[in-house]
Amino acid sequence: MDKSGNILVIPIEGDLDVMSVPRVRACILDGMRSGVRRVILSLGDVSYVDSAGMGLIMGTASKLREAGGLLSLVNVSASIYRMLVINRLVEFIPVSGHGPKPSIPALDPTVRPLWHSTMRVDPNRLQDARQRVEQLFSRTELTPDEVFDLTLASGEALGNAVDHTCAEGVLLSVWVYPDRVVVEVTDCGCGFESSAEGEDGAAKGSHECERGRGIKLMRMLADSVEIRRKPTGAGTVVRLVKLFTPMAAVRG
Repeated sequence: MDKSGNILVIPIEGDLDVMSVPRVRACILDGMRSGVRRVILSLGDVSYVDSAGMGLIMGTASKLREAGGLLSLVNVSASIYRMLVINRLVEFIPVSGHGPKPSIPALDPTVRPLWHSTMRVDPNRLQDARQRVEQLFSRTELTPDEVFDLTLASGEALGNAVDHTCAEGVLLSVWVYPDRVVVEVTDCGCGFESSAEGEDGAAKGSHECERGRGIKLMRMLADSVEIRRKPTGAGTVVRLVKLFTPMAAVRG
């Protein structure tokens, strides 16, 4: 179990059934009592979900939504996905499969953003920054669940920038294109890099372990995460991408 702020990631080992459900439910309830509003169940080691497990998933999703939060399932195998489809849970719970995410289509350099916004982040008013970002995302064609996730991912990037670098020099930029939202958080620290596979290019001290958890969460919540040193000057650029399906395409 991995908790970071109001996000809780629970890796399920073995089947999610009548025997394991009480333990998982207790973890979720403890997390919610401590302020957790985003629960991610990792089902990579799960080969079977019985009716008790389905009930837990449905009940947790309802409780979190009532509290303004969200439940999602990740690393779901094809067989488990079929079970979720039969129980119609995929209709209102975000579900992602096992294995690497599909590659993000390259952005056509001739396509200009629909709009762009940049703001300087006050380290003493991170909540205001997160709320402003959520407002910006809500102006796009992202679904409410996607807005929720991208806001949390951006919050993790902001938290890392403020906690590990020169907190006074953090900038957040949002670009909205016809099929995606791109977020960049830049700072003026010593510079940090992480590969696409998640192998962190830094020493493994206690701060780096904390940062590593934040990066893992960002990778779960966004479609693409790039972390690199600035091409000029000191600092790091964290780039998040979230794709969406334009409503015009859906209507067509």
